[in-house]
Amino acid sequence: MSASPEGRVTDAIVEANARYAAAFTDPGLEARPARKVAVVTCMDARIDVPAALGLALGDHHTMRNAGGVITDDVIRSLAISQRALGTRSVVVVHHTGCGMLTITEDFRHELQAESGQRPSWSVEAFKDLDDEVRQSINRLRRSPFLPYTDDIRGFVFDVATGRLREVAA
Repeated sequence: MSASPEGRVTDAIVEANARYAAAFTDPGLEARPARKVAVVTCMDARIDVPAALGLALGDHHTMRNAGGVITDDVIRSLAISQRALGTRSVVVVHHTGCGMLTITEDFRHELQAESGQRPSWSVEAFKDLDDEVRQSINRLRRSPFLPYTDDIRGFVFDVATGRLREVAA
């Protein structure tokens, strides 16, 4: 997708949606994921979640944020996914070359200096992918808000090869 002549990608997105909607037919899917799985991953644009995990539209819920870290908001979304929409499994996917490996909590201080306001959130940067995946799994398993914690598995996705490598909890 290229930007419109004015250079705004959002204009190109609106135009693309008009074409999509013109040919769209309701697939009749439910909000409940057919495969009862939720995926927590990074917002990195190189990760095509359905393609990488063999999932299709309607199969899963996806929660994405910087680093794919387990924040309060991710637990909120997973609690709704499990309790109201029937998911039973959680897959955590971090990836090689993640930007969260290169920044520190100093990012937060820089934002405060620039804006005059301290962010209410933690950066959640990390130095070791496997340790972060393990921490993510443990945060989920310990959450009192998630009733289904027996099928939580974590992986590192290699952005150069497309392969998943499982990280033991």
